[in-house]
Amino acid sequence: MVTQSIKLGGTASDVVVARVAHGLMAMTLNSPPVPDETCFEAIKAGVDALPPGVKAFLNAADFYAPDSGTANLEMLSRFFNKYPEYADKIFLSVKGGMTVNLQPDGSYEYLKKSVDRSIKALGPLKKIDLFQPARIDVKVGIEKIMETLVGFVKEGKFDHIGLSECTASTLRKAYSIYPISIAEIEVSPFEYGEEQKNVIATAAELNISVAAYSPLGHGFLTGQIKSPDDLPQGDWRINMTRFKEEHFRNNMALVDDLVQIAQKKGISPAQLCIAWVCTTGPSVIPLPGSSKTSRTLENLMAGDVVLTDEELKAANEAIGKHQITGDRYFGEDIDLHLWH
Repeated sequence: MVTQSIKLGGTASDVVVARVAHGLMAMTLNSPPVPDETCFEAIKAGVDALPPGVKAFLNAADFYAPDSGTANLEMLSRFFNKYPEYADKIFLSVKGGMTVNLQPDGSYEYLKKSVDRSIKALGPLKKIDLFQPARIDVKVGIEKIMETLVGFVKEGKFDHIGLSECTASTLRKAYSIYPISIAEIEVSPFEYGEEQKNVIATAAELNISVAAYSPLGHGFLTGQIKSPDDLPQGDWRINMTRFKEEHFRNNMALVDDLVQIAQKKGISPAQLCIAWVCTTGPSVIPLPGSSKTSRTLENLMAGDVVLTDEELKAANEAIGKHQITGDRYFGEDIDLHLWH
């Protein structure tokens, strides 16, 4: 059983969750999706590993599917139908507000459509605890987006509000309108620049949790992927520039250094990265994704790992000396529009 837990922020500050969250994207994004029983066992194992009173923090979306549909939430609906007693043991965050072409739409009409379809797909046994637009629609603006989301809270559609891929200034502006509970941003040894540091500092100041997604660099930092050829056919990561041959070898140099530090401590490279992400701020919650029970438990146990000053220094030195190449996702044009 894992021992470490953390309180969420904003209006969810009375909620205690595991030190490490669980992202569900990989369960339904590829085709074919992971079998239900495999997903169910991974979710159950993560919940069962927690002490009484500590909730599992699950992160889902209404577009985690090859067709940008609600397969992720439909899978969760089947899970809660089979295991209704787990509903109260889970804090569920749902991202939405993305069109079928994965463009942000923060209009009232589209956010209502996204929230309502999420509620319908999830079914009656589990309420959405927190909803967050997956990207900030700059055409609408954060003020109008927040006005819409606060209205949905008052209508009882969900309890708490989060933001994803937001800048520190946007987070502060949103918080002045309503207490944001979670800011979801990418944080890992691959991704820890000024924007991440600014969001983490602002969140700590305002008592907002930071859900640090992709702490393992989409699996790159686990050390399990030795070449681009190791990615299975149909895996969405094949299209990520960091996994392409021209960048892969360069980026593996950091992975090799982290593997050595992890081996010396007797933990996995994944656990080292997750433990390192925990050190980036007092309200930071690593959010790795997994569809396997063994990986879910390995990730959770990383929340109990304490890095010594010497180990943290070695990790920071390794991260500082390597220049990571390739874009965060699929190309520079997309990456430039992530933060708003």
